[in-house]
Amino acid sequence: MSFNIRIAAVLALAAALPSQAWAQAPVVATTANQQSLLASKDPKLAANKKLVFDMWRTILEAGHVEQADKFLSEDYIQHNPNVASGRATVVEFFSKMLKKKPIENSIPGLVSIVAERDLVVMSFVREYPDPKDSAKTYTTTWFDMFRVENGVIVEHWDSSPKF
Repeated sequence: MSFNIRIAAVLALAAALPSQAWAQAPVVATTANQQSLLASKDPKLAANKKLVFDMWRTILEAGHVEQADKFLSEDYIQHNPNVASGRATVVEFFSKMLKKKPIENSIPGLVSIVAERDLVVMSFVREYPDPKDSAKTYTTTWFDMFRVENGVIVEHWDSSPKF
């Protein structure tokens, strides 16, 4: 069978498959005990992951911004265009948005936590309206990256657009 005939056969087969065969696989949050994501053979990496995990649960999920000094350096650097740098600025920003609630043991939508050197990356499920069909949604992955120095978070990056 010639190369062109094989290509035509593959394309014909692909066109005949149901459209679900081409659908993306949904992003799924971890169903395991999230504390297990904090494990590492390197104690420093494990401590960095726990610091970021605890900060997220305490401040961003539970709204306890008064505890920011336990997690963020005073001169915390923010790369998100919607929030200025500095711990005081972060506290002020999130104080206006978040209501205090109990600190849970897990983070909704968390997929994974990865640490290397002084960096910790958390990935999350994000759901958006399908641009082709507003009655449907799709999932994708959101990433936040933090740099840890001397036991506190000193820098943050994410993919947030300016709004």
